[in-house]
Amino acid sequence: MNYYNVASKLRIQSKAVNYRTLSIVCNGFPQKRRENNMFHGKLIPANLSVKRDISLESIVQWQSETYASISNSYLVKLMQDGLLYFHDTSGLTWWATIVTSTILIRAIMTLPLTIYQNYILAKVENISLELKDLAEELKRETAVAKKSYNLSNKQAVILYKRSLKKQWQKLIVRDNCHPFKASLVIWFQIPVWVCMSFALRNLVYMQSDDAVALITFMELSVGGIGWFPNLTEPDHSFILPVVFGLTNLSIIEIQRMSKLRQPSKMYNVFTNVFRIFSLIMIPVAASVPSCMCLYWVTSSSFGLIQNLCLLSPSLRRKLQIPEAPSELEYPYSHIKDEITHTFRKIISKKRH
Repeated sequence: MNYYNVASKLRIQSKAVNYRTLSIVCNGFPQKRRENNMFHGKLIPANLSVKRDISLESIVQWQSETYASISNSYLVKLMQDGLLYFHDTSGLTWWATIVTSTILIRAIMTLPLTIYQNYILAKVENISLELKDLAEELKRETAVAKKSYNLSNKQAVILYKRSLKKQWQKLIVRDNCHPFKASLVIWFQIPVWVCMSFALRNLVYMQSDDAVALITFMELSVGGIGWFPNLTEPDHSFILPVVFGLTNLSIIEIQRMSKLRQPSKMYNVFTNVFRIFSLIMIPVAASVPSCMCLYWVTSSSFGLIQNLCLLSPSLRRKLQIPEAPSELEYPYSHIKDEITHTFRKIISKKRH
């Protein structure tokens, strides 16, 4: 009975403490609210929120800090110094320096990785066919094991999936063709593209205030060609940005047309996403200095030519890329037929 009385008193005291705490909070809240509603000595209506979790100023600050951190990074500085050294030693004008250095970087660094990517993808495709034959054999073995050991349907499915996974891993180890290796070119190409773009941006916006930066800026301002003589300004004719967008779209469409199999829904989704992204990049390219846009056009053009060349079966054999079921015997005729078929469909829709 005494324990009950003591416990009751403790509960009453704890509630009283809670009530006092709540009352203190509630009493302090109107004053705090009134303080928050004061802005530069003026009362702000209560229905307007002063606090903003995400403001435009914070976004701009974050963007400027991100740009500054990338611009001052070691890789960007290395790429920038390399451009300056190549320009000084070669004696080329800046537009020729950008085009030539882009081709050299793509040819020396990304082209071998792209060839290796095609090599890995061809091997993965071949072992996928081999796995289909093993899958039929595993189904028969699983059916026998199900009867012998009185396994349920769920246990049999788990056993089959585990056995199939083990066989897949054995085939990958045997041919040394893990699918992740095919993505190495992406993990290498994207940082190079970003670093080169920021290196050119640094040269235009003169990150340092020394005389060398000013001389480089003056050379870039007269180092263009044709309709873009000033490489520090955007291409006001929109020729380079449009060429950049169309080149990227061409790469996407050629990759789509070079597939013999019916594309999956996920593949179609990614294709549409890349199409939209290529179109979005046109106004972006129109807002940056011409030297950056020239680099983007050159890099994309090299990628387009590279993809077209690697469709050739004879070239693939010379590069020791194994033959795969999805490889086209006459790729260029196939792409030509696909383009003709697409244009006919468009014309027929317009007539109707």
